[in-house]
Amino acid sequence: RELVLEAVRQNGEALQCAAVPLKADRELVLEAVRQNGHALHFAAAPLQADRELVREAVRHNGIALQFAAEPLQADRELVLEAVRQNGN
Repeated sequence: RELVLEAVRQNGEALQCAAVPLKADRELVLEAVRQNGHALHFAAAPLQADRELVREAVRHNGIALQFAAEPLQADRELVLEAVRQNGN
């Protein structure tokens, strides 16, 4: 876990190579999306439905909203944040 945590701090997309249980580790995924919002794509489905985690991902990369659970993709606040980040 510590090795993967360090890897995602350097490159959030390293989450892609993590073992399935680690993709469900909230702390690890939060570090990954802070480094690169796109890492949300590789998170376990329950974390893709975690509003706080999705908000953090979108703050760093508005495009990450597409990897959020469907109900969160329609969340007004998250959509506005995504637009602020990407402008379209």
